[in-house]
Amino acid sequence: MDTQNPSAPSRAQSRVPGKNHSHAGGLVHDHTRHTTRFTVIGNHLAQHPELSGLAIGLAVYIQSLPAGARADIKTLAARFPEGTTRIAAALRELEAHGYLRRERKRIPNGRIITRTISCNQPGRRHAQDHPAPPRKKRNPAPRKPLPAVPQPAYPAPTLLQTATDLLADLRHHDPRLLLSERDTAHLAPGIAAWLERDLTPTAVRHALTTDLPPEPLCRPAALLAHRLTTQLPPPPPFRAPASPSPVRHPFQTCEGCDRAFRAPLPGSCRACRVPDPAQAA
Repeated sequence: MDTQNPSAPSRAQSRVPGKNHSHAGGLVHDHTRHTTRFTVIGNHLAQHPELSGLAIGLAVYIQSLPAGARADIKTLAARFPEGTTRIAAALRELEAHGYLRRERKRIPNGRIITRTISCNQPGRRHAQDHPAPPRKKRNPAPRKPLPAVPQPAYPAPTLLQTATDLLADLRHHDPRLLLSERDTAHLAPGIAAWLERDLTPTAVRHALTTDLPPEPLCRPAALLAHRLTTQLPPPPPFRAPASPSPVRHPFQTCEGCDRAFRAPLPGSCRACRVPDPAQAA
C-alpha cells in the first residue's frame, strides 16, 4: 500500500521573477517499493527530536528482529561496533521514551529471566486493547470494604512478617497484583492462616497467582481476599502433645524449604532435619 511521506518537500516550487530556476537544492529520494523483508518504521522514531542516532538505529534494528531473538546488551554489542557502555546508554534512552521495556520474570524452574519488549508506537497498544469506558456522571461513593479473610490461631510477628513479604512480592510475578500498604495489612492475616496450616510460601503464592483472569484487575486485593477464603486448605492432622503442658514456641521460617514451624530459634523444620533413608544407607 502506497503511503505518504509527511517529511517530503511540497511539489510546488517557488520561483524568483526574472530567473529560471528548475528546483532548489536539497534531498532527492530515489525510492523502490519493498515487497519482501521490510519493516515499517514511524517517523516519530526515525525523526525523534530527543533520541540519539545510536538509540534510533538500535530501535530500528530491534523492531526488525523476529520474536524470540536475543536483544540483550552483550548480544547487541557483538553485532555492532559500539561497546557495551554506549549500547546500554542507548537502550536506556529507548526505555525512557517508551520504545523499549525490560521485565524480569520467574520461569517454572525458579530461574529469573529478563524479557525485552519492543514497542513500535509507545502508548498506543494498551489504549487500543483496553479502551477507556465512557465516563458517567454519578455521585461519589465510599470505597467498598474488602471481604474478610481467615485469621491465624496464633498471629506471631514472624509469621505475619513472612505473610507481608509474600504479598509484597506478588507484583514481581504479575504486575497487576501491586497492593497498597492498607490492602497488604488486611490480607496478611489470611496469608498467615495458610502458612499456619503447614503450607510453604511458594505453595501459597502459587495458589494466589495461578489461573488469574486475562483482563485488567479492578480490585486485585478483593480477588486475593476471595481466594484466601474460598480455597483455605484444611488444618493439618492433630498431633497429641508430648507432655501435658507443652511450651508454645514462636513461628520460624525453615531455612531449607521456607515452611513455617514452631521452634525457640531459627533453623530447619523437622522434615529437613530428618535425613533421607536412601542417603543414609
